[in-house]
Amino acid sequence: MMLLAGLLLLTACQRDGEQSAELYVFGTIVEIKLWGVSQQDASHAFAEIQQMFQAMHRDWHAWEPGRLVDINKAFAEGRSATADADIVEMIRRSQELEASTGGRFNPAIGALIRLWGFHTSDYPIQGPPPTQAQISGILDLHPSSLDIHIDGLELSTDNPAVQLDFGGIAKGYAVDLTIARLRAMGIGNAIVNAGGDLRAMGTHGDRPWRVAVQKPGGGNVGSVQVEGDEAIFTSGNYERFRQDQAERYPHILDPATGWPAKDIASVTVITNEGILADAVATALVVAGLDGWPDVARALDLQQIAVVDENGTVYLTPAMDQRLQFSGEVERVIVRVQ
Repeated sequence: MMLLAGLLLLTACQRDGEQSAELYVFGTIVEIKLWGVSQQDASHAFAEIQQMFQAMHRDWHAWEPGRLVDINKAFAEGRSATADADIVEMIRRSQELEASTGGRFNPAIGALIRLWGFHTSDYPIQGPPPTQAQISGILDLHPSSLDIHIDGLELSTDNPAVQLDFGGIAKGYAVDLTIARLRAMGIGNAIVNAGGDLRAMGTHGDRPWRVAVQKPGGGNVGSVQVEGDEAIFTSGNYERFRQDQAERYPHILDPATGWPAKDIASVTVITNEGILADAVATALVVAGLDGWPDVARALDLQQIAVVDENGTVYLTPAMDQRLQFSGEVERVIVRVQ
């Protein structure tokens, strides 16, 4: 479906004071809910957002023909490339986040992601992993978003190994742009949920929005009541992976080793921006059980829940106050300040 249409408006419906629509983009279902909006205004908003997502899908895709593929081709050939303002903004933010996470978030490792076979929408992938020699061949070139030079909309790099893949940041930025566009339309109560990663603003009538926090392997860990304008993102190793006879290899790669991140099944982060929550959740998975508190501390993050591969939940004190668990779980409070 994605290959044929890129984006498809699946449903649109009205229930009480709620207007909702579902889109298929970025390999997932994006659900948009509005409250206190007329059907006519909602239809107009959904049509405009559909066009926005169509452009994002086309321009930000790492392996289907589009602007990002053209940029990566230019980098590989030693040429400069012209981007649009949104791609430039994602690169700027990526550079900041790569530096502040100690390289644990690095969208310039697209060649590694492709080597592992993760440039696909069809999971699971079957077969053995790449060889260490293949992985080292890319790592030895040290691809980094910090290698990219920005001059207005013109991009260049001295490192042809830089291949951008926005898989760890695109949904967050897309959700932010959608919320900003809805607000510009005069809509103040909305939730944009991209496959469980979301940002909400305002209220759902006379009550706050309440959203589920995904559980590795299916179901929910619990739920969170949204306070004002917040982004809630979960990154995990349980949905997309490579499988051979001996082992399962999750799709989140450690940029330092070129191998999948271990120890952590999922991370949920609450911040005021989707782009930050998306990238940071990925970086925390890469940091592992020993390193995630240091990354949280460096970024001054207060609301984090980490689930290890045994199902134990590690929470910051602020997240412990927010997350309402749906059942009995082993909890460990971790102070990051």
